[in-house]
Amino acid sequence: MAKCWEQRGCDEEMQKECPHSMDFKDNCPTKCAFAACDRSTYELVDDPALIFDPAIDRSAAIKDGCQFCGFFLKNGPRLPV
Repeated sequence: MAKCWEQRGCDEEMQKECPHSMDFKDNCPTKCAFAACDRSTYELVDDPALIFDPAIDRSAAIKDGCQFCGFFLKNGPRLPV
């Protein structure tokens, strides 16, 4: 199986910081050129109350950028209360 950085052509510097090269279960980091969200529902949030809401299940996020997306923060899975 080809590694994601081999398919995408990431250089050595990018691979040093990419968690995918160490642990394939990690989220796609925001620094990655392929991490940008192309969904029409993506909305960058700057509301601290929403960003730091402890009831949001952040483990469900696939990319680090999801943790700052209004759609994910408002509609994503919640932790049991």
